[in-house]
Amino acid sequence: MIGSRKGKRNFSRSILAIAIFGIALGLIVMIVAVAIVTGFKKEISNKVTGFGAHIQILNLDSNLSFETVPVPAGLESVALIQELDGVKNVQPFAIKAGIIKTGEEIHGAVLKGVDGRYDWDFIEEHLSDGEIIRVSDTVRSNHVVISENTANLLKLGVGDRFTMYFIQEPPRARTFTIQGTYKTSLEDFDRLYIYSDIKQVQRLNNWHAGQVSGYEVLLEEMDDLPEIAEEVRNRVAFDFLDDGSRLKVETIQDKYTQIFDWLNLQDMNVVILILLMLIVAGFNMISGLLILILERTNMIGILKALGTTNASVRKIFLYQSGYLTIVGLLWGNLIGLVICMAQKHLNLVSLDPSSYYLDTVPINLNILHILLLNLGTMAITFLFLLLPSMIIARISPDKSIRFN
Repeated sequence: MIGSRKGKRNFSRSILAIAIFGIALGLIVMIVAVAIVTGFKKEISNKVTGFGAHIQILNLDSNLSFETVPVPAGLESVALIQELDGVKNVQPFAIKAGIIKTGEEIHGAVLKGVDGRYDWDFIEEHLSDGEIIRVSDTVRSNHVVISENTANLLKLGVGDRFTMYFIQEPPRARTFTIQGTYKTSLEDFDRLYIYSDIKQVQRLNNWHAGQVSGYEVLLEEMDDLPEIAEEVRNRVAFDFLDDGSRLKVETIQDKYTQIFDWLNLQDMNVVILILLMLIVAGFNMISGLLILILERTNMIGILKALGTTNASVRKIFLYQSGYLTIVGLLWGNLIGLVICMAQKHLNLVSLDPSSYYLDTVPINLNILHILLLNLGTMAITFLFLLLPSMIIARISPDKSIRFN
């Protein structure tokens, strides 16, 4: 039946071609949609965690402002967190809010001090000019890394110097030299953070070398966050420090709830889109199967007259429909993957960073997602085909043989 149709220009061939096209188009849309949404969530999550790590350990008395209560820099319980499976790095940090003034330009920013243990992978990945700072254990460095947006706003570049003022008692000012600029397209964060030597922030806060704002815990995988965060809480959140204070553990999802809630809403859009595509593909195959049955009514009558059971005849048409479904899936996978790879490597579609936090449409190809989409499409299509295939049982041999 399949071979005899090839090369013939008949009505059923056109209908079946449309059915195959519907399945292919549905799978293309599903593959691209899932790749974009998962890529979008992954990129935004990576950028947010790049600025604040997956977990932060702070003094319980610290509030939402950038004036933090210090904690000891060498806590043994915090050092042991590095040994947990899935933990990439544990790094101390210190922050201080200030104002930059250059000529007629004024810009508020947060000085984030780091030491030699800081993981620069994220900043190096988005470095647009210059290089990262090298933090020494002995000499205090005046070099900083700022965002490209802030540098452009202040009309500065790598090698230029600027003065940052800190409102405290007494007021203080520090002059820094730009050693590098970065651009992540996460503009709210880009405009906020300036990376410096942690000793600068400790001196501005009147802290000694053994005091920091807190610790950042970087994980290997975002999916491990709930379990590792609970383990970190069990290790550090119930002990009292020497001054009677305690530590609190805050995940990046707790700190930026609005961003991650927004990302989770994207899942609902994908689910609705997949359901719509599966329904369209299913109804396309129903129409195709009905055309097949209509075209082969004489054959069905002859087979029944010869003693073939209804179940056996149904299998013939289900097998042929399965073949057509596989053809549609093959074309859908091929075209869908080509579109995704083209976008991933060529960045054909760009975005407005101020609205989407990305300058191009992200793509995340996961073999498991693609496999599940294919299996789900085949399963749903097969279920859709069971009902129209039952029409075969209602076809009587004597009438169907004379059917024209």
